[in-house]
Amino acid sequence: MKKNTIIALSLVILFAVVGIIWFTMYTSTTNKEIDLRTTTVAQQDKCKAYFDKMWKILQEQAQVADQYKEAFKEIYPALIEGRYSKGDGSLMKWITESNPEFKTSMYEKLMQSIEIERTGYFNEQTRLIDLQREHAALLQKIPSKWFLNDSLKPVAIMIVTSKNTKDAYVTGEENDVDLFKKETKDTTKK
Repeated sequence: MKKNTIIALSLVILFAVVGIIWFTMYTSTTNKEIDLRTTTVAQQDKCKAYFDKMWKILQEQAQVADQYKEAFKEIYPALIEGRYSKGDGSLMKWITESNPEFKTSMYEKLMQSIEIERTGYFNEQTRLIDLQREHAALLQKIPSKWFLNDSLKPVAIMIVTSKNTKDAYVTGEENDVDLFKKETKDTTKK
């Protein structure tokens, strides 16, 4: 073979190999961006569904506990009055008798559900934030940014927080530690 033919053939092979490598990297990077974008959007929807489930569970458990409390308040006074108001000394029997007790287990279950559901929702939102971070990094890092369209932006996500959290991050302070705020009556109004 002639020297020029060998050089030309080597250049063709070199360009073919570079082209195959470039195409493989382009395809891989584009597919990864698409996967991250669709996974992040799906995770956002999963967070919405989890949030809805969480509040339905908590509201329903709270309604059951509240209904139990109201039913107990109605039944207990009449029961005690009927048993011990005869004036025959039966009032002292309540010490040895087994009287109905207000069960706090529903409230304990509600407290556990609040913690479990809130922790689960926090974990889902943390995963969403991680997916967004990973997607944004893919758009900015070399070599992936060479293969992706410059118009691609990081996926926008919505993180659900509280007004207290937003206020604390605006002011840089979090001073309100009264968890059981009671509404105070304004005594100046008459």
